[in-house]
Amino acid sequence: MFDEWCEIEETEHNNRKTRFSLTERIDGRDAIQDDLAECIRSHYDDLDHIADDIKELGFPGAAAVLHERLPRTARARSGDMGEILATEFVEFQTDLCIPVRRLRYKDGREMALRGVDFLGIDRDENDRLVFLKGEAKSGRRVTPAVIDQARTALSDEDGRPTPISLLFIADRLLESDDDGDVELGREIRNEVALKTVPARRITHGLFILSGNAPLDDLDDDLVAADEAHKHVSACLHVEDHGPFIAAIYEEAGNLGDD
Repeated sequence: MFDEWCEIEETEHNNRKTRFSLTERIDGRDAIQDDLAECIRSHYDDLDHIADDIKELGFPGAAAVLHERLPRTARARSGDMGEILATEFVEFQTDLCIPVRRLRYKDGREMALRGVDFLGIDRDENDRLVFLKGEAKSGRRVTPAVIDQARTALSDEDGRPTPISLLFIADRLLESDDDGDVELGREIRNEVALKTVPARRITHGLFILSGNAPLDDLDDDLVAADEAHKHVSACLHVEDHGPFIAAIYEEAGNLGDD
């Protein structure tokens, strides 16, 4: 999706600090509109469940169920969209997997979930766990203060993913019918107890969706970031930030009639 939608520029500050700049291609948004709408749906509900709703309830009934999950306020949509696109970009750009779509588990569609915004997991060449602890920020204009707030959150807990975020992921994996998911969930619970993953195997990720393009501010933030962790920052510049989000949520809620 991102390669059709955006021009992606990568800037390395050193071998452990990287910043990505994403700029929309001409007609890029039109090319991925349907894919992006389906992507949004998938973050709030399993697409197979939506298909089952269509069979059972028809398109209007299935759309009614989906609308009960989708946020309605501009603020909630903006925050969720930042998290959705951060998740998708991490999986597009890196080998990390984000195994749980957190927004499916919200207990209020206008409420933000607590904990780490996106949590990536991988294994290194020695089959040891590797984590990405991520913060997503979305707004018409993202300021240095907002970036500082995100950096503070990434640095909390000595730079480790919060225990509650790890346990949330672990518990969802333990509910799976897949043996590999269950094994990973068990390992993550062990990690909460033992804290065996060192800083060098924890990457800090910051994703910005904004109407401005605060690249200089992101660069300054990366330069000042600690040297113990690997750092990846990305900015997706969407000039019509508010109208873009409103339009794509309207499309996501429209299941059509065929």
